[in-house]
Amino acid sequence: MKDVQKEYDPRNIHIDRVGVRNVSCPIIALDHDNSTQRTIAKISMSVMLPREYRGTHMSRFIETLEEYRGRVSPHNLEAFTRRLCEKLNAPESSLNIEFPYYFRKKAPVSGIESFSKCDINLQAHYSESENENSRNSHFDMIIGLSLSVQTLCPCSKEISSYGAHNQRALVSLKVRCKSLVWFEEMISMIESSASSPLYTLLKREDEKYVTEHAYENPRFVEDVIRELAVKLDNEERVTWYRAEIESQESIHEHNAFARIERDKSKS
Repeated sequence: MKDVQKEYDPRNIHIDRVGVRNVSCPIIALDHDNSTQRTIAKISMSVMLPREYRGTHMSRFIETLEEYRGRVSPHNLEAFTRRLCEKLNAPESSLNIEFPYYFRKKAPVSGIESFSKCDINLQAHYSESENENSRNSHFDMIIGLSLSVQTLCPCSKEISSYGAHNQRALVSLKVRCKSLVWFEEMISMIESSASSPLYTLLKREDEKYVTEHAYENPRFVEDVIRELAVKLDNEERVTWYRAEIESQESIHEHNAFARIERDKSKS
């Protein structure tokens, strides 16, 4: 059959990215406590299309995903993206994977366990280049995690006769690493930087503890992001990070946010 996608395109314009988005796929994720866990991911794949080709072969993205079905993890994303380049005859490829990740958490007083959830985002990019003497390749991966926490306003606590406004805040953390940082480690860094973690299941004695613990640890969004940055600066495995918190303010009609991005390899 005629290969229409490989027809010569006279417009002489390469396309930065072309591919498929939001492919729903079951995957097996690495789990620090239980080795692995099954979850459902949304996967997007793309390549750079050279100027001479009219189109890419969309079905080959899905074929590549089928080759790695059940084996998608930070350990093999370089092989995955390299395979995309090979299969689609492209010099660059990108991969984006988003999925919910579940972990067990004990209530602080009763010790009762329940599931908590965070959102994981894995981004990978692979490229190849050639010159007269050699063929070079470059791979880059970013691990992202988003998690809700509690913040309690230091100013509100200071000026009020009793109580202080508190709210849920979303912390988003992206890191580049020279060796694996577990999702659970990132969760611990985030939760210990906030006024208090959040829990799915709490008994009355737990609610009392969480409320008082947050009151004893008031944090602005600026405090949370700086506390997290200190931990990341001291983590030798992390070479780059971008951390952001957005607080869903309980007494304002706007949200508050703070962000820090650092390339530790340049410091």
